[in-house]
Amino acid sequence: MLSNSQVKHINALKIKKYRDEYKEFIAEGNTLVADLIESPYEIAGVYAESQWIVGNLEMIRRHNVPVFEAEPQDMDRITSLTSPSPVLAVVKIPTGYGDVIEFPDTDSVEKAIPGLKNVLSFMLESISDPGNFGTMLRIADWFGIRNVICSEHGVELYNPKVVQASMGSVARVNVVYTDLQGILETLKGSIPIYGTFLQGDPVYSVPLSENGIIIIGSEAHGISEKLTQFVTKRLFIPSFGSSADGKAESLNAAVAAAVVISEFRRRIT
Repeated sequence: MLSNSQVKHINALKIKKYRDEYKEFIAEGNTLVADLIESPYEIAGVYAESQWIVGNLEMIRRHNVPVFEAEPQDMDRITSLTSPSPVLAVVKIPTGYGDVIEFPDTDSVEKAIPGLKNVLSFMLESISDPGNFGTMLRIADWFGIRNVICSEHGVELYNPKVVQASMGSVARVNVVYTDLQGILETLKGSIPIYGTFLQGDPVYSVPLSENGIIIIGSEAHGISEKLTQFVTKRLFIPSFGSSADGKAESLNAAVAAAVVISEFRRRIT
């Protein structure tokens, strides 16, 4: 059975103020916790029901993970989910990871995002929905996008809903927060910059490169004018419905990201 102090500490990590203070975040669910245990992240503690512990002894011993047995009622007290999982992990936030990074010159860009000019990367502007952001990390992971560059005031990486929606991809994708306009000014003219718009060239019929940055705008406002000026190719995802069929007004940011990157990858496979 968990102590009151353990329960209090875990519940505090649901609030950003305490995640920042303790440099820890929480993750729940069999697959997600296993992915984090197997990742380079340091696990501060795993809180789990006895059946989960028995079923995962080999992994626990291999990684020397501190484990605390919990009763079902304990999991009810610490969960962030509608239906409690049998396991929750408290994970240490790596130093500097998720912090806002300044990019004064090309060298510092390359240091924070190695190989940026040679690969495809996502740039997310003012994404505010945690579920959307976590899903985009999962999409990036699935399609081999290793760098996700985020605006300074986007949703926090270690928000429990982001971690949950990412399904472990938070441990495999390099997420950087920075001044997007500043980094685009630094890279101007050196790599293609793509943007998703309601008006542009159909993504299925325009030339696409194997490297560059794909900008995905906010759910409410799309790509801002200050970033639009750097876009070298405006991409449009055509609709195959009609108003008579009840055509949707637009796709949400995560769906748009998946459609666009899928077409990029299709061209080079």
